[in-house]
Amino acid sequence: MASAASSLDALIDALRRLPGVGVKSAQRMAYHLMQHDRDGAMLLSRALGEAASHVRHCERCNTYTEAPVCSVCLDPQRDARLLCVVETPADQAALERTGSFRGLYFVLMGKLSPLDGVGLRDIGLPRLIERATDGVVEEVIVATNFTAEGEATAHVIGDALRPRGVRVTRLARGVPVGSELEYVDLGTIAHALMDRR
Repeated sequence: MASAASSLDALIDALRRLPGVGVKSAQRMAYHLMQHDRDGAMLLSRALGEAASHVRHCERCNTYTEAPVCSVCLDPQRDARLLCVVETPADQAALERTGSFRGLYFVLMGKLSPLDGVGLRDIGLPRLIERATDGVVEEVIVATNFTAEGEATAHVIGDALRPRGVRVTRLARGVPVGSELEYVDLGTIAHALMDRR
């Protein structure tokens, strides 16, 4: 059986896997959970286990869901002629919170990053092309982040889709350069979506 110290160290190491969490933050979280919120620790443990066991990718748009196809893709009120391409499910959630987009999505689950070994197949470009050229989609709105990698990804997507007769637009520059959608205020996202080019 593992000792308390090694169990605590394992918890700290696990918490350090979260983005932006260093050793000291992970220690504070672990000590807080063990000292003040054991029920919260158990709840967190169960929720993580459930999510890891049941959450999968939507067969149509690639976002997270527990069903084969997500609720957005199944919604008959959505405009299937509009397909918005985002990097992550968090970006999709940010766009959804604006309430200004009623089309469908395709989630890349990343962006092109040759230095990190992330290429066209890694972001699902062949699946995106298939989806965008299904005869229903009329416009693809590229809503990748305004980072160097996001811009490169948007450029490649546009170059791949335009020759196939698909109208490709990009979010307007209302979203600050270098920002990530999930951290941008909702008004800015909504304005950028309405003023896309």
